[in-house]
Amino acid sequence: MFNQFLRENKISAALLTLLRVYLGYAWMTAGWGKITGGFDAAGFLKGSIANPVAGPDGIVYGWYVSFLEGVALPNVDLFNFLVPWGEFLVGLGLILGCFTSAAMFFGLVMNFSFMLAGTVSHNPTDILMGVIILTAGFNAGRYGLDYYVVPYLRKAIFKKEERPIKEMA
Repeated sequence: MFNQFLRENKISAALLTLLRVYLGYAWMTAGWGKITGGFDAAGFLKGSIANPVAGPDGIVYGWYVSFLEGVALPNVDLFNFLVPWGEFLVGLGLILGCFTSAAMFFGLVMNFSFMLAGTVSHNPTDILMGVIILTAGFNAGRYGLDYYVVPYLRKAIFKKEERPIKEMA
């Protein structure tokens, strides 16, 4: 029932728009600050490798530490580009309501990456808001560019007759 409310209700779409824009602004400004202020992930990566998330039985996410050590750190220049621009584009997508589900998916991937590296910060609340937006699907972008983009893509990709957007109360 709640899932249907999130996915189909116009009031829900309006509330999701507020949540989406708020979260998008946070992502976009974080990315823009890194783009314009210079960003180097090397220190963060080295710190995450040196101080991994540990539990009573040792390192909790050994596979992630191996990823950071073997992939991320040797390719830090690529990550120095991907992180700021990824944050900025996730924010832009959420603010404009364009490719909302894809933007939120990649935002969640980044949130979980930070969490796996041992950074809590505001990531749990961002993840909660992101799951709500992702669960809502198209309805989260109903009052945004998705209203126009999604039907166009459905028609172009699937070559089917355009389905009218279901109008709900």
